[in-house]
Amino acid sequence: MIGAIAIGRNEGDRLVRCLDSLRGQAGRIVYVDSGSTDGSVEMARARGVEVVELDMTKPFTAARARNAGFDQLRQGERPDFVQLVDGDCEVQPDWIGKAFAFFQDHPQVAVVCGRRRERLPEASVYNAQCDREWNTPIGEARACGGDALMRMAALDQVGGYNPALIAGEEPEMCVRLRQSGWKIWRLDAEMTLHDAAMTRFGQFWKRARRAGHAYAEGAYMHGAAPERHYVPQLKRAVIWGIAIPLAIVVFALIAGPAGLVLFAIYPVQIARLARKGGNRASAWQEAALLTAAKFAEGLGVLEFHLRRLTGKRAGLIEYK
Repeated sequence: MIGAIAIGRNEGDRLVRCLDSLRGQAGRIVYVDSGSTDGSVEMARARGVEVVELDMTKPFTAARARNAGFDQLRQGERPDFVQLVDGDCEVQPDWIGKAFAFFQDHPQVAVVCGRRRERLPEASVYNAQCDREWNTPIGEARACGGDALMRMAALDQVGGYNPALIAGEEPEMCVRLRQSGWKIWRLDAEMTLHDAAMTRFGQFWKRARRAGHAYAEGAYMHGAAPERHYVPQLKRAVIWGIAIPLAIVVFALIAGPAGLVLFAIYPVQIARLARKGGNRASAWQEAALLTAAKFAEGLGVLEFHLRRLTGKRAGLIEYK
């Protein structure tokens, strides 16, 4: 009754851990490869995994890869549930059993997710920030991330992922699921270990830029009331990443270089967020990263609307 789809490109040993963690938890395992050159396809086939090799002459998105996995599972013995997982993640041994049991008692739930953790949060401040981001509230949720157990009937009803999205594809699909009467649920259970391997500020910046693009596109698609998808996140990105910096620069051009002192509003914001987080060292770290991310998010917002107005297709924003 349960299948699994892993997607990846050049994940190496991380893919091996991912596929091995699915053994015994899923009856059918599909790996969707997007142009690997490190032997990932051969490693997957050696483990008896069904492999789909995407045509890379067509624009790639993770959403397109996951849809290709769904198409593969629809052939042959079709599962009722499917575990989605990124190739750089390892599924916890008892996760799928716990999620499946929850589904049995909750027929209106389409997606069940749990706690995704970073494998090495101590390796960098950026990895640690990822680990904090994934500690989402328990209970009914508005969206899931890339790892989740999903009901195939619900996916069929909404047509799966939107393959044109370069980011934010899971939350966007969850909007359509909830609009169709389904529910999303976050369990208090360990789900996956993720290996972000994010050790440089440039990687952090690209990831935040991608988030800004997702906020802008998501709000453009579903921002109207009552959904207001990604509208709060978009407003923060525009205010802190675009409007305030632009206003300060304009004021400095009028009043002279002394006007740049207004950039002190950002250290003040960091201090405010840190106090709100308990004034611990980790709270100051998180506050500084959240504030810095707003500049990258603002850039992502501008990129989305520029491409929308010019009719250009958005390219992937990858941090690895």
